Amino acid sequence: MQGDKTPYNFIDLFAGAGGLSEGFLSTGFKPIAHVEMNAEACLTLQTRACYYHLLKTDRIDIYRQYLCGEIAREDLHAHVPQSELNTVINQTMSKESMPELFAKIDRLMAGQQIKSVDLIVGGPPCQAYSLVGRARKSDGMQDDPRNFLYKLYCRVLKKYQPEMFVFENVPGLLTANGGKYFFNMKKEFKRFGYEIHYNILNAFDFGVLQNRLRVILIGWKKGTNHKFPEFNSVSSTYTVNDIFGDLPVLQAGETNNVYRTDKFCEYLLETGIREPNDILTWNVARPHIERDRQIYQLVIDAWNQSKTRLKYPDLPEELKTHKNTSAFLDRFKVVASDMPACHTIVAHISKDGHYFIHPDIGQARSITVREAARLQSFPDNYFFESSRTAAFMQIGNAVPPLMAKGLAHGILGELERKA
Repeated sequence: MQGDKTPYNFIDLFAGAGGLSEGFLSTGFKPIAHVEMNAEACLTLQTRACYYHLLKTDRIDIYRQYLCGEIAREDLHAHVPQSELNTVINQTMSKESMPELFAKIDRLMAGQQIKSVDLIVGGPPCQAYSLVGRARKSDGMQDDPRNFLYKLYCRVLKKYQPEMFVFENVPGLLTANGGKYFFNMKKEFKRFGYEIHYNILNAFDFGVLQNRLRVILIGWKKGTNHKFPEFNSVSSTYTVNDIFGDLPVLQAGETNNVYRTDKFCEYLLETGIREPNDILTWNVARPHIERDRQIYQLVIDAWNQSKTRLKYPDLPEELKTHKNTSAFLDRFKVVASDMPACHTIVAHISKDGHYFIHPDIGQARSITVREAARLQSFPDNYFFESSRTAAFMQIGNAVPPLMAKGLAHGILGELERKA
């Protein structure tokens, strides 16, 4: 999707595979830098930079050759200026590394002849704030160093003084350590000269076919006339089944990167998730042992017959592998095809697919990388680098691009309002 032109630039911190960036890129914002510690996610970010450069220069056929496996990644990179690839900074943000990071960003700004930063976006890893993560740790993750990554975000704010910023995280942020982290975070933002407002927003209200709640905190320099944007809720009559309908039927362990049909639902076209000339990638199904496939069939059948979520104690004895019947009882869950939104896609999908079972009982498998990407609203032309496990992790940790695009439009409207 090629967005409207805008003169505004941004830095993406804790960028992951670029879900949040994608929303701003597709709206026309210009990236100064994407900062990410995970090397595999950085490869994905570079591949996406190649996509946008080749789209802009009317050479998208080169990108398509890469998706088809006709050229290697090195050949793809050869068609893109090194300066654009360098916008991806593979670095762990820490107290010690910040001077080096600032030097890299300063060089990028000088190379792009950028004198000031308009926007900073991003959110630190959410595991330390999530309710699930806190429940699994005896100390409630109070000693987890990730609790204090927001201080590094604040250092970037202090250094570059953007007109606005977007800070994204899980709702658990509001209550972690009795709300102390969030209180201190807001205090820090205000200390550096920003008015702030936050809200809990659902990706579903931005057109994503997924219930995914996120805290969105937006700040703007004191003295400007900015405010928290008003986001219009997007209603949809589509179901999860609609966005799987054009994808091939797969059995466990199979791969098929040929669309089942050239016809696909309007939702995919309207959102830009699929375009007529797209090339399907990453439609790879995990292998499953026969016992798991039998469980999957029971879980799918229970939903189809009575809209019941089968719990672990309800399984036949011969399919149970342990005696724990008091915790994590819903470890097997089907992605309901007849609902307008599925449950939240999380990074745990990289470990196993039990919580994300395909709704077709004839397939009896967990969803593929591409199916997970679609539920997150990533375009089919978005390529995830490295292994299947890494791709699932990148997708599960991402902000849905369609939600990010809604945020970007709201921020653009505010930036265009002059002080």
